[in-house]
Formats: sequence, C-alpha cells, structure tokens
Amino acid sequence: MNILHVISQHPASTGSGIYLQNLLRQAVAAGHRNFLVAGITAGAIPVLDGIDGLSCRFVAFDGGDLEFVIPGMSDVMPYASSCFSELTANEIIRYQRVFAERINEVAHSFAIDMVHSHHLWLVSAVARRTLPDVPMVTSCHSTDLRQFVKCPHLRDKVLGGCRKIDRILALSTGQADQIVSLYGIDPERIDVIGSGFDDHLFTFSEKTGQGPVQLLYAGKLSYAKGVDWLLRVCAGLDVDDAHLHLVGAGFGEEGERCLDLARRLGKRVTVHGTLSQPQLAELMRRCHVFILPSFYEGLPLVLLEALASGCRIVTTALPGCRELLAGAAADLAAFVDLPAMATIDRPDPGDWNKLDGRLEGSIRDMVRRVAVSPTPSLQEITAIIGRAKWGLVFSRIEAAYTRARHRHQP
Repeated sequence: MNILHVISQHPASTGSGIYLQNLLRQAVAAGHRNFLVAGITAGAIPVLDGIDGLSCRFVAFDGGDLEFVIPGMSDVMPYASSCFSELTANEIIRYQRVFAERINEVAHSFAIDMVHSHHLWLVSAVARRTLPDVPMVTSCHSTDLRQFVKCPHLRDKVLGGCRKIDRILALSTGQADQIVSLYGIDPERIDVIGSGFDDHLFTFSEKTGQGPVQLLYAGKLSYAKGVDWLLRVCAGLDVDDAHLHLVGAGFGEEGERCLDLARRLGKRVTVHGTLSQPQLAELMRRCHVFILPSFYEGLPLVLLEALASGCRIVTTALPGCRELLAGAAADLAAFVDLPAMATIDRPDPGDWNKLDGRLEGSIRDMVRRVAVSPTPSLQEITAIIGRAKWGLVFSRIEAAYTRARHRHQP
C-alpha cells in the first residue's frame, strides 16, 4: 500500500516520534511505500529511516509557514515549543489550514491507500476532513488525551473529525477505555495494539557488581515526568550506594528547575543531555535500574527498551506501566503507588512527603537487590518483552489497516 503518515510535531523526537520511525521501518520491510507530513521548526529538517526527503512534506513553524513556535502535544517538549492552550483563535485556524494544504499537496502526487496519523487531536481531525474517502487509522499516544482535557475550547475542532476515523489504535486497554469515555468513539472501532521496541538495538547485557549501582532516567525534563521529584529523592540517597544518569532535555522554567536540582547533586549525577537511540541503548546496557517517576503516561516505550537491556525497573503505578509489566516479580519491577492527582499530571502538595518516602523506599530496595544479584532474570525479561517486539506490533497494525479498508468497500 501507499501509506501517508501524519504527525503534527517533530518526527525525530519524543516517544511518538520514535514510534513513528519504527513504524516507517516496519512498513518498508513489509513492502509498503511511505509518505510523511510532519510539523517541524523552520530549518530543522529531520533525517529518518524508512523514508527519504523526497517523500516528506513539512509544516515549518517559527519563521516558516507559520510564525509562531510549534505547539507540542506535551506542554514541555525536548525542543522549543508553545502550548495549544495559549494559541489564539486565528493561530488555530491557520494551523489547521496549513496542515490541510500539505495533505492535499501529497494527495495530488501520491496515490494514498491508507492514512496513518498520530494523536487524536487537531491534525488527525484535519486529515480526516481533508481525505474523507481514504481509509484512515490513528495511533493514540496519551498526550492527546491530556490535551483534550486541558483544552476544552478546542474539542469542537477535534471531535467531529476524530469520530469519523476508521480505526483507533490504542496502547493499552486502559487507554482504550479513556478514548471511549472522552471522545464517545465506538469501542468496536478501537484496536489495542500495544507498543514495540527495537530489539536489534536494545539488547540484554550482564551487569557488573563493582562500584555504585547505576540508576537511569531518560525522557523529558519536566514536572509531569516527575523529574524534579526524582532529583529531590536522590539527594537523600547515600553517595556510595548509587549514581544517577539523567538523559533528556527540557525547556523553560521546568527544564531549568530540573537542571538546577541536578547540579545540587554534584558528582552523584551525570547529566547527559539528549542522546541518540544507539547512545541510549549503550548506556542502558551499563545501568542497573531504570526509573520512570512519571505522573502521566500511556504505554511508555522506554520501559521496554530498559527491560530489554537488562535493567530492573522502578516506576509509578500508572495503568499503562502495570499493563506493560504485567507478571513482573518484585525482583524485576517496583511500582510506586500514586494518590489522586490534583491536576491531570501533578499531585496535591500535601502528598509530597509520603510520595518521597515511597519512591525512596523503592529505589533503596532495588539498590539492595542489585547488590545481591547485579543482573536480573533474562527468562523473566524475555517473557515480558517477547510480546512487544516491533514485528509483532506491526502485524497487529496491518490487521487494523485491513479492517479500516473494509469499512470503505462498497
């Protein structure tokens, strides 16, 4: 098939971008042809696997097609971004119009058999309205659900188009339930696909028992990801017991606050900044424990990557994290229970003391486990990650493509 992929933000950054790149590779391997429409910052042309520059069309922000900074699906992105909640009505209209123009341009030069968009948000609704007669599927990544809650004034621009998408691809059963509740989409049109990881890149490694236990966080440096919380807790850990590696970028006040907290840890933390996927894979193979202190997630791909690399896991007990690690024994994964959130991605200030104790206790327990046995059970890891290899995930996506095409047959 000729597949048009559509994403509103940088296609080489964040979890949805990594998901997209794996999707492009799998589609080529299966004999499909890819075309991409994506949002970028003016001048920041990405180089992507599975597609060449001639098969890409971009909407350029911050001095290109649109003068304002590209809005991110998260309010804090690993590059300069704006927030949908802050865009004016005129900016939203022009945003929709330019994406529609790009999609129309592609339709005149590329015989589209399938549209695969990302995020149940504005651009997916635009794609559905622009190409109403082409089979279409959309991958939900959870940040779209967060925007839906935070931007009620934009829902009327989202719902009509998104409700007409043929198949919705959910990361987990919990996410599928949220989609039904928020968007009023028939559950029969939702396929629980899960998430995949690159098992050729992220590979198992035996861990050394010498020196301090190596802890790792990788992701955006933001409050919603719990990075400030993690750094405060790590300040109370014994210097000789553990060393934290911090991977990722953050912009604005939140990013600066996280970096300031990291500086206060001195030699107990290594701040890596943004790493390529091969660089992250190499670091994961050297680390013992991966920590995801996030307050809001879908089905975090990075947990699969860390597991495949032989890391034990400490993560918040979000539904997607529990579903991903279902069946994991206490020696492999620790879940930090969260209270009810004061906002969609932040706890009540009165809950911080008990949250600090829970996270610190989980980290200390994993440090002790590593001291006894540096490498976790490969057999247990294999049982969990075996269902999440990209080949299997893409076979489920192709089945959704088939169901989407059936809806358009006379």
